[in-house]
Amino acid sequence: MARSLSIENGTIITMDAEHRIFSEGYVLVEDGRIVAVGEGAPPEGDVERIEASGMVVMPGLVDTHAHAGHTLTKGLGSDSEAWMNIAGRIYAQAVDTEFWAAEAALSALERIKCGTTTAALLFGGGPDIMRTEAPEAAQAHLAAVADMGVREILAVGPNRPTSQHLYRSYTRNRYAEIQVSPDAQLTVCAELIDAFPTDGDQRIAVSLPVFTARELEEKSVYNLSDKTRNLAREKGVLFIQDGHREGSIAANAERLELFDDHSLLAHCIELTDGDIAALKRTGAKVAHNPSALMSVYGRCPATELMESGVVVSLGTDAAAPDRSFDMFRNMFQAHRYHARHFGDDSILPPAQLLEMATMGGARALSMDSEIGSLEPGKRADIILVNMRQPHLWPPAHPLQRLARFANGADVDTTIIGGRILMRGRKLVSHDEDAILDRGGRAFRQMIERAGLA
Repeated sequence: MARSLSIENGTIITMDAEHRIFSEGYVLVEDGRIVAVGEGAPPEGDVERIEASGMVVMPGLVDTHAHAGHTLTKGLGSDSEAWMNIAGRIYAQAVDTEFWAAEAALSALERIKCGTTTAALLFGGGPDIMRTEAPEAAQAHLAAVADMGVREILAVGPNRPTSQHLYRSYTRNRYAEIQVSPDAQLTVCAELIDAFPTDGDQRIAVSLPVFTARELEEKSVYNLSDKTRNLAREKGVLFIQDGHREGSIAANAERLELFDDHSLLAHCIELTDGDIAALKRTGAKVAHNPSALMSVYGRCPATELMESGVVVSLGTDAAAPDRSFDMFRNMFQAHRYHARHFGDDSILPPAQLLEMATMGGARALSMDSEIGSLEPGKRADIILVNMRQPHLWPPAHPLQRLARFANGADVDTTIIGGRILMRGRKLVSHDEDAILDRGGRAFRQMIERAGLA
């Protein structure tokens, strides 16, 4: 394969500071990084050329909040509460390292096909069933992700100290039961952080359950929060939490000084004035998830936060019980969600939605110097969207067509770090059927172990 890559004759949406758009331009890539972006014909040279006529060429999408494991728990349970209970049982008692590897490959496949080149995932079944009693499960997950070629930040952390947790560790069809302690989990988290470079394609973040002001009065909760915050800061990694609402941000900021500009807080619904003040004061970022169940229970004031200077990104909260990794779908949902709230269709115009899904996500993950826009020096994370389709016609107003009408299935080509992972909607280096079959086998074994057959 040629060392250099030239993407030519497409509509180039740079998402740079000037929001430049080239109606017929090129992107030139060398050694995994963008070296030139411009209008017209690219420079001559010995390069591999991708013809992008009829395509939009844009930065890869950045999903700032999703979950590992969920891709193989879709469809379980009659409603969200039943799914939560079933998923909790599965993650604690019915999975092995092959489950995590097979699920990771399937999850990465979906992201590649939807144009998501970087994502932040919590490892396990939410904040209370983190599989960090040993490093092998996370290692298996990240090895599969690396093999697929996608960028990922995997958030690992402890369970709540106020509950007892008993996990099953499988060797073939036999298992041993392990009592899990939060302190032991933090030791494993430190080991995982040290094993993965903080500037690599697969990185580790630290997660912590969200505690209320009353819970923080408990010594065990306070001590665990203090240790987890210190671990993230000592190691220089992101600190991620899932589920902030109604005063929890202010309580944790005041009691623990828990947040800084390397903190990413998901959902953030029904925020108080104190919560918003804490976000502005600390520089913590927000992952807004318009398709998540928490966005049904309360509203994230994403538009107001952005107006006040808080970085707000988009997350899918994928992939279960009822949502996918399709970031285009989330852009559309975000618009309708807030337009309905204000009764104003001008809220969240297309350019702002695309910003949230690209540079906003990069800023939220502290990766804005690396990804999020098509600019010389940045990593060549690029997607081509096929605009020659009835639902994306006529050929005008590309930002509107992307944010209002496009979906993940419109992504034709996905490139990460200059490596072409998908072209013409076909994987270049992997067998899609083999990934699906592997996931199916892991699913059936998990169902049998969980007694759900």
